[in-house]
Amino acid sequence: MTMRESPNRPVTIITGGSRGIGAAIAVRLAAEGHDLVLTYRDRLADAQGVQARCEAAGARVLLIQVDMGDLDAAAQVVPAAIAQFGTVTGLVNNAGITARIGPFLDAPIEETELVFRINVLAPTLLTQAAIAHMATDRGGVGGAVVNISSGAATSGSPNTYVTYAMSKAALNALTIGASKEFGPVGVRVNTVSPGTTRTEIHAAAGRPDAPDERAPGIPMRRPGEVHEIAGAVAYLLSDDASYTSGADIRITGGN
Repeated sequence: MTMRESPNRPVTIITGGSRGIGAAIAVRLAAEGHDLVLTYRDRLADAQGVQARCEAAGARVLLIQVDMGDLDAAAQVVPAAIAQFGTVTGLVNNAGITARIGPFLDAPIEETELVFRINVLAPTLLTQAAIAHMATDRGGVGGAVVNISSGAATSGSPNTYVTYAMSKAALNALTIGASKEFGPVGVRVNTVSPGTTRTEIHAAAGRPDAPDERAPGIPMRRPGEVHEIAGAVAYLLSDDASYTSGADIRITGGN
């Protein structure tokens, strides 16, 4: 059933919205009055749990199961959101993978290709579709894109995941270029770059204890928490950030 457009309620897509940083962003935005489109790959129960929390805060929520490594499927996310809500005003490119933690010379090219499909190519497709809908010169009313990057994009992450760092540097370039190209037509594009944050992404990379292992090297001596990332995203999608575009908010504990 199509959900009718509700005046003055922003509609925001969050990729990878079923857990970790994506889930925290969803809950925060729901509390701030957003209706939401959340993508998830395979953990339906987790996605439904986030959906329930967001709906309890008054949000309308559409769940879309999609593997962001499947670019044909990823390309359907924005059209599905528009079909359901009538509009999209925000996009958070959050879904991403790190690949295995280890030396650069041990990184298989097949794994690197998957990292780039999920971390760069899928966000490119979604951003193109979202901006085409939002841009005022195409009949839209403007909007905002937030790319979830990483402190790795500027450190390079030697001996850890250089190819992941490469992919996030590409995402940073997307922010810079798109913010300049589409600022004149009402679309703001920004980046949030978390440092080491306590999420499951580290376990998926083979080092579940990585956040605490890295804590002694972080100026604040602890990893970040997901709600600390969500606050920056909420700001960038809010009216308070109406003159903020092309920015990179680094939430890295001082790194």
